[in-house]
Amino acid sequence: MTEQHHDERTSIREAMDRLLAGQATASNGSLTVVALAAEAGVHRMALMKRHADLKNEFYERVRNETQQVPESEKQLRATVAKLKKTISNQKTEIEELRQLVTHLTLASAVLTQGRSVSPEPVPIHDNVIAFRPPTIS
Repeated sequence: MTEQHHDERTSIREAMDRLLAGQATASNGSLTVVALAAEAGVHRMALMKRHADLKNEFYERVRNETQQVPESEKQLRATVAKLKKTISNQKTEIEELRQLVTHLTLASAVLTQGRSVSPEPVPIHDNVIAFRPPTIS
């Protein structure tokens, strides 16, 4: 491990302690990776790529020490809930469409069956006016 790498890790751990104690000096004090990077004086991507274990440690400490859920986790949970609701709505819509297809298929069969000319004439009652059978083109 290089000296610079070791110094970054030390400054990140010190920044974690300050943020969790509510004594931020170089950031807005929020319990996010962005604030941690700003507080430690390292680039956010360096924290995300080279020090991913420290990022995970930070979120674990946020969960354990403050009894809070990290903001990124809140956003992911909200997204998951929204997607589950969308899936539920789509399943309901698919079931409705399947029922509609069944009904339309039956209606089509009835209409198609009604077009065929039966060999026996249907008895006509006194109060019924017969329509001409449809012509098939």
